[in-house]
Amino acid sequence: MSQDVLLPAIGPDEAPFWEYTRKGELRIQQCSGCERLRFPPRPMCPDCHSTDSHWTLVSGRGTVWSYVVPHPPLLPQFMPLAPYHVITVALDENPTIRLLGNLVEKAGDPINAIDPATIEIGMAVQVVFEAVNDEIHMPRWVRV
Repeated sequence: MSQDVLLPAIGPDEAPFWEYTRKGELRIQQCSGCERLRFPPRPMCPDCHSTDSHWTLVSGRGTVWSYVVPHPPLLPQFMPLAPYHVITVALDENPTIRLLGNLVEKAGDPINAIDPATIEIGMAVQVVFEAVNDEIHMPRWVRV
């Protein structure tokens, strides 16, 4: 994927997530008060209202909760990749934690290399990381 494709906005709450992905780790923000995992990251726990948190290493395993195939792509940068898919993955550690990404055969494969007709809801997946530039290593998913 080229660097002109839409990249995530990184603020102070999200910065640790991206620092860990550069290291090849999937970590999720966890409340230090009640231990609730939360994603996307935010400054305060929605349950106990604590502002103390830490980043917990998770297995990177999950299941496909949903997916879409955009037709036509909404952003011009993605037009050459159409059709492609975007999957929602429910993490094994907490299925209410869901991350978006693309299913690939291996890290570095194009996001349109897998036939969307082969994607099944409930399919087991494992995270891999793709360096799209020096700062951003995108979580992608492979079948388990």
